[in-house]
Amino acid sequence: MWEITRDGSTLILVGDLIGTPDDLDWRPDALEAATARVQRVMTPPVGRVSGSDLLRLIWRIRTIGALPEGLDHVDYLGADWNARLETVMADERNETWRRSSPVMLSFDLLRDRAGYRRGDRLAGDAVRRAARKARISVRSVGFVRGDEIIESLISQPPQAYAPCIRAAIAAAEAGPDGFRARAEAWRRWRVAEVVASPLDRALFQCWPYGDPAIGPQLNGLWVEAIDGALHETGVTLAVAPLRMLAEPGGVLDRLDAAGFEIVGPAWKAEP
Repeated sequence: MWEITRDGSTLILVGDLIGTPDDLDWRPDALEAATARVQRVMTPPVGRVSGSDLLRLIWRIRTIGALPEGLDHVDYLGADWNARLETVMADERNETWRRSSPVMLSFDLLRDRAGYRRGDRLAGDAVRRAARKARISVRSVGFVRGDEIIESLISQPPQAYAPCIRAAIAAAEAGPDGFRARAEAWRRWRVAEVVASPLDRALFQCWPYGDPAIGPQLNGLWVEAIDGALHETGVTLAVAPLRMLAEPGGVLDRLDAAGFEIVGPAWKAEP
């Protein structure tokens, strides 16, 4: 957690981790205590998906899930990265991955090779429980329309997802040990180690935060919400992805450059 105060406004930023091992042992006591003393809680953006959006998704699932005809992964990855992909997938008996779209392939690499799991011990969940208990208002910082999400999945060419697949390959090479090391660094407040981990990089190079169309919307919603919170009277607690807060050029860097005093753990890597 980081605390920023200006005039009569206080903002508590909580760096949440996307994905944790199911057996991760961490204590949310301080987080729950902080939640109990705030006036409002802000949580990540949500997708608003209608029935027609779902029908369109089903109708175009083949377009979203498969590479265009005549295209191979080497065509957008290049020979070196494709060789690394082949090595990572060498023991895979099912060859369907060769025809998977970059979005689907990234999910498979992160889940099956890097060991990624969402987990059920997220900071955001602890905050929501504490807020409900204290009857504190919880609101999302905004939403992304379902038709925009589906349109982006349909229309983006494979080349747009090359950074995602490269990052997912690097995370797969680190394997499940990298998934656990990242969670352990988060638990011990070693923020720069989390940001530097291959898995964390991959999660924010891939869908949705790494999507060329959706990612900027998500970032923009957070920037607007955090700026607004610093003009609201009282205490606001915002639960945001840790990387968005602590990466170079992220929220904490911007607030630091603007002259705000930030109280909390170090987030910048040592020179």
